[in-house]
Amino acid sequence: MPLAAGRPYAAIPGPSVIPDRVLAAMHRAAPNIYAGEAVEMVPAIAADLRTVARGADHVAMYIGNGHAGWEAANTNLFSRGDRALALVTGRFGEGWAASVRALGVEVEAIDFGRRAPVDPARVEDALRADRAGRIRAVLLTHVDTATSVLNDVAAVRAAIDAAGHPALLAVDCIASLGCDRFEMAGWGVDVMVSASQKGLMVPPGMAFVWLSDKAAAATADSGLRTPYWDWRPRIAATEAWMYWFGTAPTHHLYGLRVALDMILREEGLEAVWARHRALAGAVWAAAEAWGRGSAVALNIADPAARSCAVTSLRFAAPDATRLRDWCDREAGLTLGVGLGMADPADPAWHGFLRVGHMGHVNAPMILGALATMEAGMAALGIPHGAGGAAAAAAAVAAAAPGPGAPARAAE
Repeated sequence: MPLAAGRPYAAIPGPSVIPDRVLAAMHRAAPNIYAGEAVEMVPAIAADLRTVARGADHVAMYIGNGHAGWEAANTNLFSRGDRALALVTGRFGEGWAASVRALGVEVEAIDFGRRAPVDPARVEDALRADRAGRIRAVLLTHVDTATSVLNDVAAVRAAIDAAGHPALLAVDCIASLGCDRFEMAGWGVDVMVSASQKGLMVPPGMAFVWLSDKAAAATADSGLRTPYWDWRPRIAATEAWMYWFGTAPTHHLYGLRVALDMILREEGLEAVWARHRALAGAVWAAAEAWGRGSAVALNIADPAARSCAVTSLRFAAPDATRLRDWCDREAGLTLGVGLGMADPADPAWHGFLRVGHMGHVNAPMILGALATMEAGMAALGIPHGAGGAAAAAAAVAAAAPGPGAPARAAE
């Protein structure tokens, strides 16, 4: 008997769960795009976006998805014949490198595999070898949504500085912004890319590029700009249409206004990060329990290199696909496919899945998803260690013990 009736839950790594308040804000007639509220709210939205990035000097806003954000950054950073150093830790690092290469930019890629973060020492070595200083920018994915690896942005900045290289540091935060701690100014990031559909809790359709004054000056002569992607008029807009090079994404803006208020003014960014850490810890605790004596495993072994937005899990193939299908069909829970971990034609592809825990999520949602996964493994006879759901509950209790709870000894 299927138990999927009721409100379904997509525990995928984006598009994330959209708050009802965001949906309600978007549910309105088309506004006047030349005057009034839809125009007047944009400067404050831009200011709040700079706050979410923690120290950006500018933000350029675009109608598009994360790939559009890549293209906006690429066309402003580079000229044809320039060189980029791409640091690859999964499918999306590969994707950004490919998008730059397709524009005629020479790309040197360092592939760190699918189970480990960037090694800053190798980055420093590559930059020291570039004695002519041809590398214009280092491209880093903060969180690769496919592998769930979290890279140390500050350590990569330190490697660039140690090499004495003038390359800009450009970071993809599409999966991580509003989920994992990110400090644009404090970590020395020059350009950052993100989009609306993950930690910002708004439907897909908006891309953003944040940049420092240094990046704006260093890229003044970039030759790949086109009128639409040029970030210069967008960051210095004097008329409403200039933010968008045309008509604004009006309904997305109403939703984004509410989402930013929820993040910055109601919960607070530090609290948002802490919530994501706690809920990620519950997922990791469950996975570690399931993995005792079985093939179930976290893709990233080192907790310091795991994202708080998404977790990639390994199973014996085809058990990940079997579990995803059961959860969707029988329980109304959608889990993410194992994107980029193997070719879809390879039987090994069916041994990977991802659990998204980004954006508008809380303890009942995550604990419910994990208990459902455990029920599915039991129903399907998938070998797994006992006590995953209980371990997840204990992790939540440890993160939020509540008033009057006994003190816990430090581990």
